[in-house]
Amino acid sequence: MRKTFRKIHLILGLVSGLIVFVEAITGCAWVFQEEIRELVSPAPEVAPQSGTRIDPTEARALATNIFPGQTIHGIMYGKGPEEAVNVIFYDAEPEFYASVFLNPYTGEVLGTEDYLASFFAFVLKGHLYLWLPPTLGVPLVTVGTIIFVLMLITGLILWWPKNKAARKQRLWFRWKETTRWRRKNFDLHAVFGFYVGALAFLVAYSGLVMTLAAVRSFTHTALGGEKSAEFSIPASVARAPLREDGTEPVDQLLGYLETSYPNAEQFEIHFPDSDSASIYVEVTNQRGVFYNADFRFYDQYTLEEIPSPSVYGVYEEATFSDLVLRMNYDVHVGAIGGFPTKILAFLISLLIATLPVTGTLLWIGRIRKKAKAPAKKVALPA
Repeated sequence: MRKTFRKIHLILGLVSGLIVFVEAITGCAWVFQEEIRELVSPAPEVAPQSGTRIDPTEARALATNIFPGQTIHGIMYGKGPEEAVNVIFYDAEPEFYASVFLNPYTGEVLGTEDYLASFFAFVLKGHLYLWLPPTLGVPLVTVGTIIFVLMLITGLILWWPKNKAARKQRLWFRWKETTRWRRKNFDLHAVFGFYVGALAFLVAYSGLVMTLAAVRSFTHTALGGEKSAEFSIPASVARAPLREDGTEPVDQLLGYLETSYPNAEQFEIHFPDSDSASIYVEVTNQRGVFYNADFRFYDQYTLEEIPSPSVYGVYEEATFSDLVLRMNYDVHVGAIGGFPTKILAFLISLLIATLPVTGTLLWIGRIRKKAKAPAKKVALPA
C-alpha cells in the first residue's frame, strides 16, 4: 500500500511540480505588495483645506478626460482630509486597469497610475494563469492546485513513520558530518512537508474557493450558509428621471455615508452599469483587510437602501458561514491577522516552493541509484 501511495505521490508531483513552484514563489512576492507599493510609489496627497469634497459625478467627468472611452470601476474617498480622490478605471477586454488621482477640493489632476505596467501585475499574472493565455493558464493552475491538495494527503501517509525512532527523525533534522546529501534532501522534504502541510492545505483550499464556484458554494452550504455565495448587485426598484436641478442622487451619498460611518477608513462608490442596476458602495472599516467592510446597495433614483442577496452585505449582520467566505482572500494572502500573519504566509509559501525542488531531487537520486546498481548474478545450471 505504501508503494502504491509513493507511486501516486511521485506521478502527481511530476505533473504539478512546476505549477506549484510558480504559485508558491509568486505568492511570496504578492504577500507584501501593498506595503511595497506604499513605500515605492505612495498615493499623492494634498494640503487639507476647508470646504466640501468634489462630488462623484464631477470626479467622473474630470477623470474621463484623462482616459476617454474607458470604464470607471469606482471612485474612492479616503478618511483623511489630505487623501486624494482615486478614480479607478477597469475594462476586461482589452484589459485596462488604471487610476486617476484628483485634488478632493479643486478637482486638479494630481497624477495617474497604470497598474498593469507594475511589477506586481506581472507577479499576479503568473499566480493566476502562469503568464499564459487565461483560457489555458487558469485551468492549469486550478488542476495543479487540486493535485497539490491530493499530494498533501498522500505525503502525510508516506511521512507517517512505522515506529517511534523514525518519528523523531522525521520531526527534526538530525544531521551528522557523515550524513549524505541524499539523506539531507529527504529530511528537508519530509520535515518541511510535515510542518507546512496543514497551513499549505489552507492556502491551497482558499485558492480553490476563489477559483471555483462549486467549491465556494459547497464550503458555504457545509457551514450552514443560506445566502448566495456569489457577489451580485441587486436591481433598483424605482424608475424616475433626473431631478429638476440636474443633480444625480449619487452625489448625495458621500455626505450620507460620512455621517453614517464616522469611523470608516474609505468609501468606494460604484456607478450603476445600467438604468436598472443599483449603486454599490463598499465601506472599508479596517485598512489592510477585505472582510471587515460593509457592502451597501442603494436605488439609483431614490437612494433607498436595498438588501444584499449574497454574503457580501453589512459586516455586523454576517453569520459565521458568511464570514468564512468573506475572510477567504485575507486568509489566502496572510492579511487576516496583520503583519505577523503576512510574515507567516510568506514563510509558508517559501517552504511550499521547496517541496517540488526537493521532491524532484529525490526522484533523480533514485533513478541514478538504480542505474548504478550492479546487475545481480544468476547461477546457471551445470
